[in-house]
Amino acid sequence: MEQFTGSFTQQEPIPEAAIEAANAVLRHGRLHRYNTAPDETAETALLEEEFAALTGARYCLAVASGGYAMGTALRALGVGPGDKVLSNAFTLAPVPGAIAALGATPVLVEVAQDLTIDLAHLQSQIAASGAKTLLLSHMRGHICDMDALMQICRAASVRVVEDCAHTMGAEWRGVPSGRHGVMGCYSAQTYKHVNSGEGGFLVSDDPDLMARAILLSGSYMLYPRHKAAPPPAAFENLKYEMPNISGRMDNLRAAVLRPQLALLPDRVARWRARYDVLEAGLRDLPGLSLIPRPAEETFVGSSFQFLLPDWPAAKITSFLARSAQRGVELKWFGASEPVGFTSAYRHWHYATPEALPKTDRILAGLIDMRVPLTFSLEDCAQIARILRAEVTTAFQAPETAAEPVTLASGD
Repeated sequence: MEQFTGSFTQQEPIPEAAIEAANAVLRHGRLHRYNTAPDETAETALLEEEFAALTGARYCLAVASGGYAMGTALRALGVGPGDKVLSNAFTLAPVPGAIAALGATPVLVEVAQDLTIDLAHLQSQIAASGAKTLLLSHMRGHICDMDALMQICRAASVRVVEDCAHTMGAEWRGVPSGRHGVMGCYSAQTYKHVNSGEGGFLVSDDPDLMARAILLSGSYMLYPRHKAAPPPAAFENLKYEMPNISGRMDNLRAAVLRPQLALLPDRVARWRARYDVLEAGLRDLPGLSLIPRPAEETFVGSSFQFLLPDWPAAKITSFLARSAQRGVELKWFGASEPVGFTSAYRHWHYATPEALPKTDRILAGLIDMRVPLTFSLEDCAQIARILRAEVTTAFQAPETAAEPVTLASGD
């Protein structure tokens, strides 16, 4: 039996140019974004300018994490205690967490078969809740029909904030992910598409929202030092109103990230090649359903999902255990308890979730796998062969008691 020996949590090394840039910051010691020498532009300000250009946004703010970016976007929109905020039921915990942390109430929306937000249920939840904000998660890199979603939201005066933690570099009909709503949020955490350990971005074309976000991030009165920010006049009245909730990015992380932005198109292409190998290896397999990808979507295949529709839990846990024994680490969104970074909406008691039967059925058979760029195409082909064999074995086997299973913990 084939055995995979690669690591599902090993990233590519930080590029040499990024290491040199980080060393330069360490040597001069000016890590704080507002601690600059005369006539010096901070690495963080340069990063914001470059990320704005990459996404086509007028404004950009670099922050401490993707979660902080979401919370700041909602605060900038005026979301507060008691407000209702729509969001996907299929996402990771930081998304409803960003809503609940403001004292607001998440209003969860069913997931469709392609793992995107269910647009029909979104319409009914808008009508039932009266919510005027949607925190839309492009979970695991799956982008819904953004034209249809924005038409629904505009008609109901619902403001859209996009969580693009898994879609940096992706597009819908040629429009970069994060550029349909009023604000887009991105992550630079280790398992994302650029790596600074932790970090995030906010982009917007709205000068009022971005001025609010910059003040919230802890700019004090130093906002003129930003290069991808609204003009100082946008801050004049707001500076007396917005609290300081410090979450700035520092110059060290910005220095690590700047050279990586230029590598993003190549990374997207390499992830897509690995995704295609996995998809080809699992196509037309009895008992397994692949996730359809629409032609309008340019996606980043940094993770891979498939469904084991209507499989009993015992059979799925047996499959997971056998795959793990052969070196293939999988995550299951149908597990009864949260494990590592993986949880389902029913685990978020702080969000007071209501039952979502369509989502329950999909999550019960949803299998997820990270695809680091340290995997070669041959690695992906081997993983597909192992999974194909184990799915066939489990699907054809009679039902038995569940084997113990250890799920992967990587985000």
